Amino acid sequence: MDKVISSAAEAVADIPNGATLTVGGFGLCGIPSVLINAILEAGVTDLEVVSNNAGVDDWGLGLLLGAGRLRRVVASYVGENKEFARQYLSGDLEVELTPQGTLAERMRAGGSGIAAFYTRTGVGTQVAQGGLPWKYDDAGNVIKTSPEKPVMTFETRDGEQEFVLEEAIVADFGIVRAWKGDRHGNLLFKDSARNFNPLAAMAGQITIAEVEELVEPGEIPPNDVHLPGVYVHRVVPLTPEQAADKRIEKRTVR
Repeated sequence: MDKVISSAAEAVADIPNGATLTVGGFGLCGIPSVLINAILEAGVTDLEVVSNNAGVDDWGLGLLLGAGRLRRVVASYVGENKEFARQYLSGDLEVELTPQGTLAERMRAGGSGIAAFYTRTGVGTQVAQGGLPWKYDDAGNVIKTSPEKPVMTFETRDGEQEFVLEEAIVADFGIVRAWKGDRHGNLLFKDSARNFNPLAAMAGQITIAEVEELVEPGEIPPNDVHLPGVYVHRVVPLTPEQAADKRIEKRTVR
């Protein structure tokens, strides 16, 4: 039951080239930066990443992106990462842009054993009709587009409504960051750093959590557990220096 791994390098050592990763965080808030750095140092390449965004140019997933390690990204927006936009538009990176709530639910569904679900989000748009540019060539021509998705009509309290079918996401590995975690993998997230982390953890077939504070089983009250240990396979305790190393995506002063 003890899932503690002594180092991030050891925890990610079996992630192969070509793997699919779900990655927690929102912007730079709550991202598993230590695990991302370990993956970078391991030299893993040709990765598909599912995350709300791709960090910034010099931090988080932006490091993997800048090193040319990512083949495909499923995200809800490009965000503040200029290199992300450059690689997408120049044909170096395939990008599946997905509505933010739909992305969250696709990960949650994957972790819950639900193969697909119907949602109103995207009905009447290219999200449902297909044709969104997924990949360009180096001349700026679209060479791969999103497919058309099934649409069904359901009776609702507002009458008949159309819904689009969205498939769940299940990744080879999930990497997340938590405020507290115990040796059994039960996790507690702090404030807004909770964001996509529980969902990314649920969607990973093997989930690795870096934790700012490692505690013993029972020290996190059951009602305070945000993600039960059944979803977590490896726990990496951070040093105080690693836990304190957090970036601000955009600093605004008066």
